[in-house]
Amino acid sequence: MGITKFNNITRLSNMILSLLLILSLTNCAESDPANANKPNQEVVDETGSGNEDEENNGNMGTHLTTNNYVRDIVNHPAFEGFGDLLLTRDNNSSYYDTPLSNIGSLMPYHSNVRPDVVLGALNHLIDEVKDNKTVFYDIYTEQQKQQDPAKRNTGIFFYRGNPNAPFAVVCPGGGFSYVGSLHEGFPLAQVISEKGYNAFVIRYRIGGEQIASEDLAAALSFIFRNASSLEVSTENYSLWGGSAGGRMVGNIAMYGASYFGYNVPKPGTAVIIYTGQTSYSADFPPTFLAVSANDGIASPSVMEQRSQNLRSAGVDVEFHKYQSSGHGFGVGTGTDAQGWMDHAVRFWEKYITK
Repeated sequence: MGITKFNNITRLSNMILSLLLILSLTNCAESDPANANKPNQEVVDETGSGNEDEENNGNMGTHLTTNNYVRDIVNHPAFEGFGDLLLTRDNNSSYYDTPLSNIGSLMPYHSNVRPDVVLGALNHLIDEVKDNKTVFYDIYTEQQKQQDPAKRNTGIFFYRGNPNAPFAVVCPGGGFSYVGSLHEGFPLAQVISEKGYNAFVIRYRIGGEQIASEDLAAALSFIFRNASSLEVSTENYSLWGGSAGGRMVGNIAMYGASYFGYNVPKPGTAVIIYTGQTSYSADFPPTFLAVSANDGIASPSVMEQRSQNLRSAGVDVEFHKYQSSGHGFGVGTGTDAQGWMDHAVRFWEKYITK
């Protein structure tokens, strides 16, 4: 009985000593300033797989990779408040589980969608936000958005070039049923900005050519009113558009923004790719046109005829017809249209006041 009691007391003493030791170590760690400022250490998969959601929520500058999903674009802290507007539709929730390696599935009217090109343009915006630069601007007032809630799904994304350089507005296509900025907007704007010019990508209302063109006119008015704070020149600006976006550009080039309710000069240059629009006039701005011979949506012959009609009206035109790039080739990387943007920028530069 005496021995058993002694052993129980010994075990109890050991337990108490162990508990005191644990409490002592914990207090030391909490009182050590070096430890207090250390984040919880996690295992990070450098290939980009693993806990991307946790990383995105905690790091404004985390780049997107093909191991991410569409929801990671929306939820990225750099895109807080406008993440869904980077995507193609007004309600994108059904696409959230789509891997970014399959981002082209969001844009059925477009071809040659390259995830690396898309992600490069998105990561550029992430880097800009990390450097405390604004990349998204509303073009409508709160009152206007209350009167027409669809205007909440609009705005412009800004890819900065050199301060006070001329600007371009890029109008992505999508048949007015979606806005293909991921492929036909942001990558184009990135190329333009890398050449030193300022570029905006418009996110317009989905639903028709009229309201989309109204949004483009509103965006131009916003840029002109805020040119000083945006640090852009309004002289000889250019409009760029593909497919449905090309129709928007054509409408402003043909009728002017005033036709849609905004007093803004016509563009100095129009860049229009793969669209079946046929309008032209003698006061149409100098125009760059491009299409692929195997385009199954926009007729190459219609575009070629338009180029001839514009020339006959006295408009300076540069027309390129590629052979195998299809419809909606975007910047054209990996196709026979690759490099078309170099030609288009040089064409625009002929009309930029030095």
